[in-house]
Amino acid sequence: METLKFTPPVMDYVAVLPQVILVATALIVLVIGVFKEWAKAAFIGHVSLIGSALALVSVVFTVSAGSSFSSFGGMVLTDRFSFFISLVICMIIVLTILVSLNYQKFFENIKSGEYYALVLFAGVGMIFMATAGNLILLFVALETMSISIYALTGFHKNQLKSGEGALKYFLLGAFGSAFLLYGFAFVYGATGSLDIIKIANFIQTHPEITQFKFLVIGLVLMTAGFGFKISMVPFHMWTPDAYEGAPTSITGFMATGVKAAAFAALIRAVLVPLAPMQGSWITIMWVAAFLTMTVGNIIALAQDNVKRMLAYSSIAHAGYILLGFVAGTKLAQAGMLFYLMAYAFMNIGAFAVVALLCKKGEEFNSISDFSGLGFKYPAVGLAMSIFLLSLAGIPPTGGFMGKFYIFTEALKSGYVWLVIAAGVNSVVSIYYYLRVVVVMYFQPQPSENPITLTAISPEAVIALAATTAAVLFMGIFPSYFWSLASNSIFSLK
Repeated sequence: METLKFTPPVMDYVAVLPQVILVATALIVLVIGVFKEWAKAAFIGHVSLIGSALALVSVVFTVSAGSSFSSFGGMVLTDRFSFFISLVICMIIVLTILVSLNYQKFFENIKSGEYYALVLFAGVGMIFMATAGNLILLFVALETMSISIYALTGFHKNQLKSGEGALKYFLLGAFGSAFLLYGFAFVYGATGSLDIIKIANFIQTHPEITQFKFLVIGLVLMTAGFGFKISMVPFHMWTPDAYEGAPTSITGFMATGVKAAAFAALIRAVLVPLAPMQGSWITIMWVAAFLTMTVGNIIALAQDNVKRMLAYSSIAHAGYILLGFVAGTKLAQAGMLFYLMAYAFMNIGAFAVVALLCKKGEEFNSISDFSGLGFKYPAVGLAMSIFLLSLAGIPPTGGFMGKFYIFTEALKSGYVWLVIAAGVNSVVSIYYYLRVVVVMYFQPQPSENPITLTAISPEAVIALAATTAAVLFMGIFPSYFWSLASNSIFSLK
């Protein structure tokens, strides 16, 4: 009788080196948090910062120039696409911790080991979403990210808004996860595999399967599940309350990291492997992109709270990025990657400025609280102005170039009216972005209880300087970043 030999899967631990470093750092931080004398200082935050910086450096070891490979039985894909998204996510983690080190001066609970461990664990989930080669790993990674973010959203336990936002995010996020899991089940029923590459190959060799109802239903459910994570209309209702209730340092993390990971998963699991089914989704995604950018911008016009305004702004930006999904070309995918990087810098920078307007245990998020900020604190006002102009898509900023690349590809693909709608929405958004700039420079500070920024930590200065420089550099010298994005598109070949 012939004996069966078990062949273990190839396990290249270099492929998961950033995740390993982040998990190890999170565990170390949790242990350190037990010792109160260390927890009182900024020691925990700096340990987290060192670990996340090491993870950022280690990203370059996960991919060789021009090569791609799979490991852990095809569960993890290492390619230029995973390199780009992992790079963006690790930069987001580093910037978030830098902002948190200043923010923790106003809120004692932010100093806890649990806070920084949750940030790091969420980052692990985000990176695995970008590198997943199997739908099961993708779902586990999404839940790792989501559960951590749910807890971080409600981290201000003594504030009702924080608990309310966390509960809404959790309940709607649970529905989104259920939709996504059902979608994966239908795709498995139609193709007989959960491996993304095998699913794509099966669809290419059996084109008739694109008309199979199981696969179409799976596509719809997957789109709905990912739609919750990217704040796509009509799955956006949790966004303003969660963004407003969460600690401001986490709001920027949610707005950028979650969106980058979700769009990466959408490209990895839907856009490329299910490309032959483009005819089934194109109309729905056209409408979704239009509604997402329009609803986000219109409601943002009426907001007096900066965090809620930026929340609806993030919904609108999800609509702009969806233009690349509708276009579906490789260059459109590159445009999405470029936009995600630019959006990460300008959005974290904006929330970093908002996080500075705090007193002990209290945030000041009203637009009127920014009165006179531009003259009293010129550097902070200038940085905030640059971030807002970039969000509005005004040159020479990274936000302008991101929109330029995506809009151009959508136009080349024939979606003229959608690009016109996106242009009109961009013009509309200028009003509420410049409204903050006008308040900063043309309205004097109130004589009673004026907002005063306490000593800004060196970490916050580094975060603001890095994000401001990145936004301007991506706008003035975009060719390097565009080349990097163009070489990082996900392809089955």
